[in-house]
Amino acid sequence: MQARILRIGTRGSPLALAQAHEVRGRLMQAHRASEEAFEIRIYKTTGDMILDRPLAEVGGKGLFTKEIEEALLSGEIDLAVHSMKDMQTLLPDGLGIGAVLEREDVRDAFISLAHRTLAELPKGAVVGTSSLRRQAQVKRLRPDLEVVGFRGNVQTRLKKLANGVADATMLACAGLKRLGMADRITSPIETADMLPAVAQGAIAIEIRLDDEDAARLIAPLNHEPTAFCVTAERAFLTRLEGSCRTPIAGLAELDGDTLAFRGMTFSPDGAECFEIARAGPAADAHRLGLEAADAILKLGAHAHLERAHP
Repeated sequence: MQARILRIGTRGSPLALAQAHEVRGRLMQAHRASEEAFEIRIYKTTGDMILDRPLAEVGGKGLFTKEIEEALLSGEIDLAVHSMKDMQTLLPDGLGIGAVLEREDVRDAFISLAHRTLAELPKGAVVGTSSLRRQAQVKRLRPDLEVVGFRGNVQTRLKKLANGVADATMLACAGLKRLGMADRITSPIETADMLPAVAQGAIAIEIRLDDEDAARLIAPLNHEPTAFCVTAERAFLTRLEGSCRTPIAGLAELDGDTLAFRGMTFSPDGAECFEIARAGPAADAHRLGLEAADAILKLGAHAHLERAHP
């Protein structure tokens, strides 16, 4: 382990800190280093500061990474730890993804104090979510339900649920498990019923491309199967120019050397949906994602994607 203290940048939410601590713990184990060899620095991002309106209205992806990436570029920190689904598909010049940790549960979690599943919600029940992807899929499955905005971190959303703001909400199973809150999951929603966000459940470590020391230090943390999967998913999203204003879902799964990808796009009300499936060698993950995107555009997905990007 090098002599300098490695500075790790993160948001300050309980989940973000849990992820930063997980990265630090894995680095300590990989290099037999003490906790003092690492410093965790907390940054408040634009997304953390905007709480009065949907993020889709103010720019979508990148709002939870911008300030941390600026600190990385300026040399204030050496690594940035992100929920990969929050990252822009096109990173700032000079930055790159140095490692991806092994993925957690990719599924969405259904959470309710009175009902066991989405299917069991009574007609007219209120579902709270800040995700257009979840909103579209809820409306597709249950057009009789009302969907309302639900911003805030995991704890804030659970408090809103307890206060009766909604009858149910959905969060990522991965985040709840990383927080030691798996017991709050009423039931996981299988990916056949609700396709997750691109890179959901994956933690990315972002570095400066010219920092060879940092790249070497985090290399043991990279989980290649997860990296293949999220590469395909992010290529799909990149080609579609997806943002928080566009309901897009995608999931790649590895079976041996074969990568199977499934992608979907929706209109915000869930009335329109286009779906694509592709499979191929894991080594061709990026190309597979791009080809899936081109195929879904040919099916007609460009219509509601263009409406989302006037």
